Amino acid sequence: MTPEVEAAIAAAFREERASVIATLIRATGDWDLAEECTQEAFALALERWPRDGLPRRPGAWLTTAARNRAVDRLRRRSTEAAKLREVAAAVQPGDDGADESGVRDDRLRLIFTCCHPALALEARVALTLRTLAGLTTAEIARAFLVPEATMAKRLVRAKQKIRNAGIPYRVPPAHLLPERTGGVLAVLYLLFNEGYAASAGADLVRHDLCAEAIRLGRLLVRLMPDEPEALGLLALMLLHHARRAARVDDTGALVTLEDQDRTRWDRGAIDEAAAILESALRRGRPGPFQIQAAIAACHATAADAAGTDWAQIAALYGKLVRIVPSVVVRLNQAVAVAMADGPATGLAIVESLEASGDATGYRLLPATRADLLRRLGRLDEAAGAYRDALALAATEAERRYLTRRLTETEGPGSRRV
Repeated sequence: MTPEVEAAIAAAFREERASVIATLIRATGDWDLAEECTQEAFALALERWPRDGLPRRPGAWLTTAARNRAVDRLRRRSTEAAKLREVAAAVQPGDDGADESGVRDDRLRLIFTCCHPALALEARVALTLRTLAGLTTAEIARAFLVPEATMAKRLVRAKQKIRNAGIPYRVPPAHLLPERTGGVLAVLYLLFNEGYAASAGADLVRHDLCAEAIRLGRLLVRLMPDEPEALGLLALMLLHHARRAARVDDTGALVTLEDQDRTRWDRGAIDEAAAILESALRRGRPGPFQIQAAIAACHATAADAAGTDWAQIAALYGKLVRIVPSVVVRLNQAVAVAMADGPATGLAIVESLEASGDATGYRLLPATRADLLRRLGRLDEAAGAYRDALALAATEAERRYLTRRLTETEGPGSRRV
């Protein structure tokens, strides 16, 4: 296989997989069949493209191949003749799949289908991440801090409920949008976060998830222009994505926010995000995504790390933790308080989280504890916490950063713990 063909197949997997699956789900209503046939279509591409050359429209080629596989599967099921006729007629070239909502994007409709209020919120988010983003069950379980087996059962139950309840594959009418908004926003946020974590690692397949989450966020804002939390989420994603070029150095090592070269930040994206956030806040209905975007804006608008208004950031986290008292938010609050009022104050919050048991197994807890201990000069304890963090690191960039910090704490004069 030539490098050109190999790169084309890799690009098609990143860019087309979700669209092919979403299109097949619309045509068949069968999640598992759509995923299996899409996988077979890519396997066929691996066989055919090196021999026959690259198709002019890889996405259309893959969609047709997957649809043909679905037809073959259904043809073997004599009881599904009606469905066979539907699939054979569906997904023809040029078919945009638009429904009465006017949304010409299968992936956005897939999100709204998965986020039906008949499903539990976690099930809605998990199913969409599995289908749309191609995340493994283990990756989704990690995002929710639950065992992989537990998440696998939730995914199976969610698919069964959609099938048995006949939940339609469409964007609901305007008066039903609010009951699904929370789930849709959560999906886009976790989709972006998965790509953001990958952008500091070696998983190239995940790098484009940030751009896809932002694209879908823009579609959602056009669909719901008066929803301030949709605007807040889009602003938040743009602000984080604006820093992507500065997050790792030339060796691939993670660069912390305070040490990033701010001349490499995307000022155009920051300015756009600031305008979107201002538009959201003018509506007078602040929510968690707007608050998080305001926090990110504090970082983005500071001339340098020393000029960051940590008191304002700590105050914003105080508001956020009252709305979303999650482990992640409380840990970020600890960091902000530490920067505003000193590391000892932040460490007290971390220790209260540890004592509660709520953060057990969360990989960023020992890393945060280690950093605060290092700032306090308690290097022996910091080294132990860095070792704990290394055991939980999710990416190679994280491991490099933590290893460097551990080496610093174990320097001359320190005592190993």
